[in-house]
Amino acid sequence: MLSVPAVRIAAAGLAAGVTTAFSLPPWGLWILAPVGLAVLYRLLEGRGAPLRALVGFTFGIGLLAIGLYFTTAFNAGGWAVLVLFESAFVAAACILVPPARGRSLAFPAVLVFAEVVRGSWPFGGLPMGGVPLGQVSSPIGPAARLGGPMLLMALAALAGVALGEAARLVPLGQDVGSGRRGRAATTATLAILVVVGLSVAGDLAPDGGGAAGSGRVALVQGGGRRGFRASQVDPLVVFDAQLTPSLGLRPPLELILWPENVLDLNEPLQSSSEAFQVSELATSKAATVVAGVTEPVGRNGFRNIAVAWAPSGSVVATYDKVHRVPFGEWIPWRSFFGLLADLSAVPRDAVPGHGPGILRTPAGPLGVMISYEVFYEDAGRAAVRAGAQLLTVPTNTASYATSQVPTQELATARLQAIQEGRDLIQTSPTGFTTIIDHRGHVLARSNLGSQQVIEGSPAFRTGLTPYARAGDVPVLAAGGLAVLAAWALEVRSRRRRAGDIGGDDAA
Repeated sequence: MLSVPAVRIAAAGLAAGVTTAFSLPPWGLWILAPVGLAVLYRLLEGRGAPLRALVGFTFGIGLLAIGLYFTTAFNAGGWAVLVLFESAFVAAACILVPPARGRSLAFPAVLVFAEVVRGSWPFGGLPMGGVPLGQVSSPIGPAARLGGPMLLMALAALAGVALGEAARLVPLGQDVGSGRRGRAATTATLAILVVVGLSVAGDLAPDGGGAAGSGRVALVQGGGRRGFRASQVDPLVVFDAQLTPSLGLRPPLELILWPENVLDLNEPLQSSSEAFQVSELATSKAATVVAGVTEPVGRNGFRNIAVAWAPSGSVVATYDKVHRVPFGEWIPWRSFFGLLADLSAVPRDAVPGHGPGILRTPAGPLGVMISYEVFYEDAGRAAVRAGAQLLTVPTNTASYATSQVPTQELATARLQAIQEGRDLIQTSPTGFTTIIDHRGHVLARSNLGSQQVIEGSPAFRTGLTPYARAGDVPVLAAGGLAVLAAWALEVRSRRRRAGDIGGDDAA
């Protein structure tokens, strides 16, 4: 059994995680992330590895039970298992924080490592519900131009370090020595200088450059009911909901963007009546049309693709979704998990695509991230590095009854726009459909559930941000060096203490 002090520490870790969770969308109280992280930082001080793991584990539970609550719509038991599993990454990270010297160096780095692993493993990871999503609207948001979401994670944690150390300067009845107060003031000051400096540098960094051109676009949101069961409607109803408002569009238009899988087919695309109607739409509006399509592959598979029709009516480009939703679009270890749960909702597995998401169309080179892929920072970067001048996100969040997933997706879309220096357009059958500029400002946004058409003229850009050039490597390298330096300080401090004790014994 846990001792009373351990229970109190665990409860404090849980409370810190819950506090941090409310910095995420849809709440968006970004300041709570540094507050919660400051509490976690202080709780790790002077604890042995088992207690550091316990604190990290309960912090992860508090954060992710709320941040990933949307998964209860599919399976409440699965949500509980998922939260416990994901929290183990935070626990492992906290073990890597030295208990005494060097904590301020290691703390931001290990949380970055936990976020990287959680977002990539297992089964491709789950890059949702993380701290960076809540920081897009904060003062540190522009730093994503330098280091993407992992730099936002590091800066939020470093702000937590500053708060945690600053709290030592208010002793509240505790006797804090002048030397310790001096170290706390120095650490807090340095942490704040780094946070402010990188935030300002990000704001001033190359942001994709001026517009190389622009085009009139129409984003079509067909509307409909939201929620897992409510969204299970006849595919033809969904298709007609997209087609009807599209037929009323007025040229000139360069691009018409439809959501993910609004052509949900039981036959090959080229032989379907839906493809013929989209081709006719492209011809009648003299515009490129990009639409999400699912079509069968063999007996047990399907493709989730974005298809571009030229104004001539012919298909000119396709992109197969690379990052599939585990347990949503495919079942890993199907025979094993089939013994534990009903898998009838996912009878077929999506066939993964390969390569960068780019559609070379008459409207211009379009980067494409299909739905869930927008949460992967490498997806937008790969598209931009391949020549994309405008980012598109055909998505579908109709299965979620609350606003949690749409708002998290909007936040990560803004983050993609900032870090890649590209305007971004997104459309969903039930929202959010949006236009975002290259600095992350939302220029237009639909309402959830309604049938709407949003028109605008996003810019095409060709410049590269520092993040588009270098990716996560600088942040991860700096994090690795920080952890090594932190433990070097810890080991040296232990040896010094051991030497002092040995000298006293000899005396």
